Amino acid sequence: MNRLLDGVLAGRGGVLELVGDPGTGKTHLLNALARLAADRGAALLRARAVPGEAKPYQVFRDAWCSAPEPPEPPAPSAPVRLPRWDSAADRELARALGALGGDGAVLLLDDLHHADPSSARLLGQLLDQPPPGLLLALAHRPRQTAPALLSALDEAEQAGTATRIEPRPLDTAAVAALLRAHAERTGPAGPPDPAADPAAAPKAPPAGLTGPGATPARWEAERLRAAAGGNPRIARILLEYGPEPGPSPAGGRPPRAAAPLLAELDLLSPAAAELLDAAAVLGEPFWPGDLAQVRGLAAAPAAEALAELTRTDLVRAAGPGGELAFRHPVLGTLLHRRIDPGLRTALHRRALALLETRDAPAAARARHAEHTVRGTDPAEALRLLAEGAAEVFATAPATAVRWLRIVLAHPPRNSRDTDARVRLAVDCCRALTAAGRPAEARELAHQVLHGSHTLGEGPRSAVLAACVGAERLLGRYAEADAMARTVLDSLPRPLTGPLPAETAELVFDYGLLHALRGTAAEVRDLAHEAAGVAGQPGRTALQVLAGFCDSYAGDFARADPAVAVLAHLVDSRPDGFAGRAPELLALLGCAELYLERFTDAYRHLDRGLSVAGDGAHKHLAVDQLLGLSMLDQWAGRLDLAQRRARRAERLADEIGAPDAAGLAMAMRASALLWASPRRRTAEAVALAERGLRTTVPGAGWWAGSALGLLAVARLAGGDPAGSLRTLAGGGGPDLERLQPPSRPSLFAVMTTAAALCGDLGTARRSAAAADEAARRLGRPTFQQAHADRAGAALALAEGDHRAAARLALGAAEAFDALRVPLLSAWTVIGAAPAMAAALGRRAALGRLDEAVESARRCGALRLCEDGARVRSALLELPAAPTAATGGSTTATGGSTGLSKATGPTGLSGPSGPTGLSGSTGLSGLSAREREVAELAAQGLSSRRIAEHLVLSPRTVETHLGSVYRKLGVASRAALARLPLDTDGGLPGGGPAA
Repeated sequence: MNRLLDGVLAGRGGVLELVGDPGTGKTHLLNALARLAADRGAALLRARAVPGEAKPYQVFRDAWCSAPEPPEPPAPSAPVRLPRWDSAADRELARALGALGGDGAVLLLDDLHHADPSSARLLGQLLDQPPPGLLLALAHRPRQTAPALLSALDEAEQAGTATRIEPRPLDTAAVAALLRAHAERTGPAGPPDPAADPAAAPKAPPAGLTGPGATPARWEAERLRAAAGGNPRIARILLEYGPEPGPSPAGGRPPRAAAPLLAELDLLSPAAAELLDAAAVLGEPFWPGDLAQVRGLAAAPAAEALAELTRTDLVRAAGPGGELAFRHPVLGTLLHRRIDPGLRTALHRRALALLETRDAPAAARARHAEHTVRGTDPAEALRLLAEGAAEVFATAPATAVRWLRIVLAHPPRNSRDTDARVRLAVDCCRALTAAGRPAEARELAHQVLHGSHTLGEGPRSAVLAACVGAERLLGRYAEADAMARTVLDSLPRPLTGPLPAETAELVFDYGLLHALRGTAAEVRDLAHEAAGVAGQPGRTALQVLAGFCDSYAGDFARADPAVAVLAHLVDSRPDGFAGRAPELLALLGCAELYLERFTDAYRHLDRGLSVAGDGAHKHLAVDQLLGLSMLDQWAGRLDLAQRRARRAERLADEIGAPDAAGLAMAMRASALLWASPRRRTAEAVALAERGLRTTVPGAGWWAGSALGLLAVARLAGGDPAGSLRTLAGGGGPDLERLQPPSRPSLFAVMTTAAALCGDLGTARRSAAAADEAARRLGRPTFQQAHADRAGAALALAEGDHRAAARLALGAAEAFDALRVPLLSAWTVIGAAPAMAAALGRRAALGRLDEAVESARRCGALRLCEDGARVRSALLELPAAPTAATGGSTTATGGSTGLSKATGPTGLSGPSGPTGLSGSTGLSGLSAREREVAELAAQGLSSRRIAEHLVLSPRTVETHLGSVYRKLGVASRAALARLPLDTDGGLPGGGPAA
């Protein structure tokens, strides 16, 4: 704007166009320009176009009168009616405006979408050639501006005579500033009164709202920004109504920020206003025919009224089939709240009758039934509310809570309703939990327990199950366990069927409790027993629970086939089935993650996340986000992994789950560690430490997982001693406090850390423990790869370079087969010194370059830096390493000089030779097959083998297939584990330089 003013004061003309939806800040920018112009001594005229009948050139007349000393009228004082473009009045006005610009002037015209035709025509002429020394500043809404004026503005911008500015939506920092200002002005509670209207109560700014760095403030600001779409006016309205305003009685003072919106509504014709009331009652999306029918308007006047609403941009097309919606949902809320209460009830009754004729779902009818409960048939309205709550539980639990509370507020008609009301109270508890309000769920469950002393066994088990779920989310594991045992300990064992549905629910919630406590193995037998005698739908839920407990306990042989069958069953069901027991997808995805079914795990966790979402089942969304974040990190999608972890942290903070928030911090730290250069190591490690501190000590899976991530962060960050202390202190000497599926990987971390610290005793014990842990799990690929990493780290520390290279390359090959490139690259980069000594510098550099390229594609800057450092050290070695001539090195670094170069990349130490033994069946191979087998065992890819032997990659694969059959192996990893020869060279005895 200063640049445009410079031009005007220098005698040039200019045009500034401000465009955007209502409330985006156009008028604010005009005011800022007015202040700048006044400060610089420019003459200032301003006006605002108004809708409705106006005299010709009305906006220019108003602007002319706004000057401190109005100049002589540029046209006759009588109204001017000029039908032609080149009329005398147009020319006179243009000349007069040009005269204003002699010493520099600014003409500010707001709301030009309301301009009368004469004013719009004159503006088109001025845009073609702005008068010298005059700046035209024009603000308008493009959706409502006349097409001819829009065309003239576009042509001016194309010609370079006009500058267009569209205010950008508010970012999170700007919304946080609004939150702070609102908190200072109204206090933490703020209007409206939550007691009077809980659904409309705003989310009070947290006590920690002291600056943009405060985490609760950031979450609140992000949510408000998303709800408002970045629109400043809508954001201010929602500050008083809350980001998710619900229906409430009419009355009360509307937010001051809503005044411009309400002023627009007051200008509507009676028919248009009536149609808009019907839209507010029907809710989005709505259809033209329904509007007319609910409001009782005939077709012709309804069509005219709808044309007026679309012309004023209060209503917009929302999709195919003629669907309509408000300009912004908050408009519907404002309208609904200001409708007369009696009229609003009548309109809802009409809407309900309309939906009844169409046999609409209960949820659609319940939206209107909640406003007709006090009508002539309250029992029918209450029935609809209960049925509607069941339908929306999975996708809109907060709405389910509101409807169920209306039902529960009405006294039962007779004593036979007691059990049904208890069931509804349980449903309300579960909906509160799903909506992220476990404290309210716990309070309601305890009220039911204490207020109903005559509960039967079934209803009491259902209430206890809901209470256990709430206590679990609040981290009150001991209380939840004690409550569940009051029923479960009295059950006959083994269980007999059929198991009551309420008892099945209690067993399921009890199993979830132990899954999060890290003691899932303790409920395996109970889960299997219950699954065997329960009916549907509880049986499927219990079967998934049993499969998860088996995989968590490391019983992969039992879990794998069962989980595969359950996955097929769940895949055949619609989301509604998963929505009735949404924990199924979370449990199934986590079980598949343990069982190395990574693709299936990702699919089920992602599906569960789409069912849950931010607004529903936040506790489950947290679990799913954490699982997806880990899978994304392994797959090298580090940016996405960080975003998922940050979102999980936000949701965990919102529902008051410190364990989940702490693990989310640790996962974000892990992804940040790999994605950032080494100079940010301290930041990532500090975040992981904060995550572990946030979890409840000894809180099972949460704390154990956060502890493992911190140990890896400290190792990768160059603190192997700290990594050892973390694992030994939190996991126990044998990591017995951590879940079995995580032990091979963490024993590998412990082995590497001990080797780097020179503690060979601990390194040997840890490597042996890693292999034993993988054996107990059945040696699945992922777990065995970690055990091989541990063996490679130990071999490197002991100076056995051939074994280190062989094991590391086998582990990398396994990680690649599982599509876990990050771990593969880390393994190869750490083992590069061993490969240089065992295979020769050329082969080592080839594998190193492939690993660094893979790390680059993942965005793993740390590994790229480590790889570059190791490569430089390799290039400083002689062309033929000591190992190629049969030399040896010591366990402290030896003659390679690479121990310090590799540093904390994961494997570090001396190097040595490698080769395939003639005693392994190589005598049955052809010369070419021996060459291919030798190079594959050294870790070369098929492409690099093809380049080395001047073959095609397809020919190499054919030879490899023959090698596998003759040697009785099934993979490169198995080939690399075969016994080695002692000549230290490639076939033919030459060095691998």
